[in-house]
Parts: sequence; structure tokens; C-alpha cells
Amino acid sequence: MADYSLIIIGGGLSGLAAGIRFARFGGSVLILEKHAIAGGLNSYYFRKGFLLETGLHAMTNFAGPGDKRAPLNRLFRQLKLSRHDFVTHEQYSSLIHFPGGNTLRFSNDFNLLQDEIASRFPAEIAGFNRLLAELNGYEPFTPREWLSTRAMLGRFLSDPLLIDMLLLPLMVYGNSEEHDMDFSQFVIMFRSIYQEGFFRPAGTMKDFLALLVDRFTAHGGEIRFNSQVEEIGMSGEKASHVKLAGGETISCEAIISTAGAPGTFAMLALPRQEERYAGRMSFVESISILPGQAKKEVKAEHTIIFYNLSDRWQYCRPAEAVDTSWGVICFPENFQGMPPSDYFQIRVTHAANYDLWKKASALDYGAMKQHWGARSREITAKIIGNYQQNIVYEDSFTPVTIERYTAKARGAVYGSPVKIKDGRTPCRNVFIAGTDQGFLGIVGSMLSGVTIVNQHLLTSEGV
Repeated sequence: MADYSLIIIGGGLSGLAAGIRFARFGGSVLILEKHAIAGGLNSYYFRKGFLLETGLHAMTNFAGPGDKRAPLNRLFRQLKLSRHDFVTHEQYSSLIHFPGGNTLRFSNDFNLLQDEIASRFPAEIAGFNRLLAELNGYEPFTPREWLSTRAMLGRFLSDPLLIDMLLLPLMVYGNSEEHDMDFSQFVIMFRSIYQEGFFRPAGTMKDFLALLVDRFTAHGGEIRFNSQVEEIGMSGEKASHVKLAGGETISCEAIISTAGAPGTFAMLALPRQEERYAGRMSFVESISILPGQAKKEVKAEHTIIFYNLSDRWQYCRPAEAVDTSWGVICFPENFQGMPPSDYFQIRVTHAANYDLWKKASALDYGAMKQHWGARSREITAKIIGNYQQNIVYEDSFTPVTIERYTAKARGAVYGSPVKIKDGRTPCRNVFIAGTDQGFLGIVGSMLSGVTIVNQHLLTSEGV
């Protein structure tokens, strides 16, 4: 008899959601997390007395408690969490900023984006409304061949500037491909960001993770930290156990891996599959903490600013270590109804080249962080005003940091450009959940874990 019915590799949000869903039905389930705390990409750490969150700029897919069909509320029903007790803070508005004074504002009221396009791109609004009708009737989770988003947008919109401006927030918030994206992924992101919108839960990511871990263990689930899985062992055509870094083996009837497709295939000793699913898009991010009163000195009326300063925007891995010509500026305290704080943060994110960061010596790595941090602050100041003199603490992470703490191969935050939509692997009882299934964002990654359990582990046939 196996030690557990299900082992989940990774205690991030998709792993925790899968664990809660499975444990609710009485199955024995163990989550193995390689680090000392849960969360993976969306976690937290402490520095100089400050709690710093990783990954969480804002959650997408906002919906009020009464919208039963919304992804956020479907997720809470699946996990038996109270949506009415889940306090949320909506964004004020966000801004897309391009050269020449070209801007678009959007908020959780979709009418704002429509009005902005009608005002700033009057020749495009009819085409945009036809595109909207196409999106509203499109089922993005139906299996399809890859379809170019840029080609599809070109059927409805003629201005390449508007196309780029619409794509920037969606790509930087979840696209694993370079230059283009699968149209199904575009539809998911369009709904998540433009039609539903950004919000933050009350409290911190630490609080949210504690809620999920408590719910998981209350249903009888077990979680072990500092437990890195090195190998998935086989018995015939099925996985039978996992082997930990210290040599311990734990047997199971099924496995859900949230370590990404390359990491999962490496544990299954499938090197060709591992290379096929390698991602390229990674990022650097800086977190600057300023005194609360210093907020008056910067242009922080928006929640998030998606900016591009170049004549031709390119969503791709840069040739240099960092591309500061475009990025994301986020004010994590700038959401509606958030209580006043003695400090506020500025988080800035740019595309980065994993290979250049990975091969740097320890000395060069530190110098690179200093150089590109200064360059990032210089560029950011052009958009929101100078804030460097008010920084009381600053930290940053790179593609190497991402790979180390999330198991995302090559620091590819959004995983593989080749998505495994049904979650199946060549091993019949090993499944992939998370970004490499094609579910994006915090809500999406959690729904991914729930979906894998529902489709493959709670069926009458089981595995």
C-alpha cells in the first residue's frame, strides 16, 4: 500500500489549491516544498524589518461576491473558502504609456478602456468593438492549433500602435512566448486584466498563504518544507514513488508536479522533453521602500503603469542583461480602501537575459545588480519623477533568483511556450499543474491545480 494517494511537488499556489481540493474528499495527500515557506513565485521574505512580497503586484480576475460564474468565485467554491469573508481592494486605475504622449487608462470598469480607445483612436473603435464581440464568443480552453494573436488583431485593428499598447499589459502579465502569443492565451488575459481587472487581498501574501495552508491541513493534508524532490521513480508505466534530495523515498498512487514542464521531465528522466519545453522570458525586479510622505513627490495616481519608451516595442529576451526601455511600475499600496501606512513601495520590472545573469561570477553579479538597478531608477524617474533620494531600503531579484526559488527552469516566470492544456505527461499518473498547463495569474494558477484534481483524480476511473 502506498504511503499517500497523492504527492504534490511544490507548495506554490497551484499546489496548495490542488491539495485542498483533493484533501476535501478524504484522500491522503502530501505536499513537498523545497523551501522553508510556501508560495513559490508568489511568496514573501523579510529584510531589515520589512516584509517583501515576491510575485504579487496585483491579482487579476476581480469579481464581486455575487458573480457566481467569475473565475475568482468559482475558485473559492471549489476550495470551500468564504468569498464574503475575503476582503479585496480594487485598483484605482492603470496606465499604458507609450512615446509621443500616447496613453490608455483602464480600470475594473471596462467602459473606461472603451472610452479611452474611442477618444484616442477614433478610427479604431468600430474594429475594437468587433474584436470584443469575437472575444466574448470565444472559448479559450477548447483544444486548438496555435493561432497568432497579432494576426487575429490585424483582422480588426489597423493601427500597430494600438495593437502594441493592448498587448503590453497582457504579455508582461503572463506570456511565455516572444513577440507574439497564442490567441487563446490572449483571450484569457484580456478577460482577466481588462474585463475583470486588478485587485489585492487585504493583508499580505503571508496572510493569504497562511489561510491556504491552514485550510489544507484542516482537511487532513500534510506539507513538508525543505524537501526537494530529485527523482520520480517508476514501476512499469506508472510512477510509484518520489526520491528526495537526502535519499528518502515516499510511495504514492499519483503525482501532481507544479515544478514546470522542464523540471518535471527532468525528474522523470526525459531530457528531450525537458529541452523542448524550455522557456526564454524572464525578468528582473526591484522593490524600493520609501517613507509614506514621499509619495507626494512622485506621480503615483495609478496603481500600475505599463510603459514603453522605444519607437518599436519588442517583447523578447533582450541581448543585454536587462531591457529598461519597457517595463512595469507598480505601487502595491495604491489600491482602493487600503489602510494608511508609514511606508510605500515602488516595484519595477524589466525583461532580462537569463544566460548573462547565470554565467556572471559572484563579483560581476553584484556589479550587474548595481548597474542595472541604477539604470532602472533613472528610466523610471522619467515617468514618475525622481524618488531615489527617498529610498530607505531597496532589494532586487534576477532570473537566477527566480530559478532558485521557484524551480522555473532558466528563470522563465511564465514557464514553457508549449502549454500542456490537459496536464498529462508521458507517465499516466503524473500530471502538470500551474503555468505550463496554460492557466495564468494567481487565480489561474490555483484553478489549474483544482482542474487537474477534478479532471484526473476525482473521476470514477481515477488514474
